[in-house]
Amino acid sequence: MSADDALVESALRRARDTRKLVVAAGAKRQVPAVFGELFGESPCIIIADENTFAAAGKDVQDGLRASGRTCLEPLVLEARGLYAEYSYVTRIQSALAGNQAIPVAVGSGSINDLTKLASHLCGRQYLSVATAASMDGYTAFGASITHEGSKQTFDCPAPIGVVADLDVIAAAPEGLNASGYADLVAKVPAGLDWLLADSLGVDAVDPEIWEMVQSRLDVWMSDAAGVKRRDLEVTRRLTLALMVTGFAMQASCSSRPVSGAEHQFSHLWDMEHHSYRGITPSHGFKVGIGSLASLGLYEAVLAHDFEKMDVDASVKAWPTLAENDAEIGKLFEIPELRQKAILESTTKYVDHDALRKQLEQLKRDWPQIRERLSQRMMTVDALHDMLEAAGCPVRSEDIGVSRERLRISFRKAYHIRRRFTIFDLIRRANIWDHCLDQVFSKAK
Repeated sequence: MSADDALVESALRRARDTRKLVVAAGAKRQVPAVFGELFGESPCIIIADENTFAAAGKDVQDGLRASGRTCLEPLVLEARGLYAEYSYVTRIQSALAGNQAIPVAVGSGSINDLTKLASHLCGRQYLSVATAASMDGYTAFGASITHEGSKQTFDCPAPIGVVADLDVIAAAPEGLNASGYADLVAKVPAGLDWLLADSLGVDAVDPEIWEMVQSRLDVWMSDAAGVKRRDLEVTRRLTLALMVTGFAMQASCSSRPVSGAEHQFSHLWDMEHHSYRGITPSHGFKVGIGSLASLGLYEAVLAHDFEKMDVDASVKAWPTLAENDAEIGKLFEIPELRQKAILESTTKYVDHDALRKQLEQLKRDWPQIRERLSQRMMTVDALHDMLEAAGCPVRSEDIGVSRERLRISFRKAYHIRRRFTIFDLIRRANIWDHCLDQVFSKAK
């Protein structure tokens, strides 16, 4: 058994919801057998968009019907403009009303998350058939859906089974697997954020889940160019990596093991309804730019001497809650986003006494914290080259975000999530402008 297969087997044992994972060339032909193993004689219904139905959905449906199973008329959503927005959840619920069919989600990020939430709201489990290695959400607990203008994570179980056909995934439209690669390398800055939070007593690292995500990460990220050339072995490795990191979220019922400051950029731009040339940039591409930005902050932080920090000055510079809310009011024009920022920023706010205690710990323990972070650090230049080789954007302008907007996005992203990240460290230590100046002076 390979190291990856052993890790998948271990991850499945830790999984709360998923019981079956098939990753292989030609795997779509195994869907009838997998469905029967998980759901017995239950009827089914394909949920797809126009593109994914053509790529795999029709074949999956034909196979299910050929096996003698009742398969309702599929719900095929329009591909153009489709994204994970709540109105589509309602449409899927309507397709499930008045029947007991088990949904079979044939697609990638949006189709999977929409079906995940709709299935949960209808009290059903579902089967996912992956058509691209574009993100880590297939096996993840929860669905990231835009609702009432805000990107929200809804608690709902992962699919009971996932089938990933490597032939279909390797032939996915240009950019989809590159997006998944960018989502994978985001585990580097996300891991640093978790180590930082653990070191300061904010959010403890779970050793088993840490190993699930980080132990094979260097191997999974190798041969980035293989993603672009559609190499089948690289596709298999990338697909397995995204499934395993999804299992980590499933096991912990949290995205903490795989998501930090880099994801906050993506969530922010989603909430701002950002598009470029009429298209919404993929989650992975936004996260890739966020990863470069986040690692830029880590380079600045690791070069900083916190042992000489003036704790009194940092505490004095710390804003009151009223001042914090006033800043949010100036930063956010969209009322719903402003309210979200106030809620999240207030939830993680610490008073001056708690701040002093944390900064004193940072000053005292900095040599050990720096060493711990350095062991998992990757340079911005190294990540830039890997993303570029995989076919990912490497400049914010490539996804329609100007340098000026990117700089403002750091501050906005800090406010929209309560999770402790590198943003919180530099804000609390009063080195925000110093670090951003360094990030932008080195930007390519």
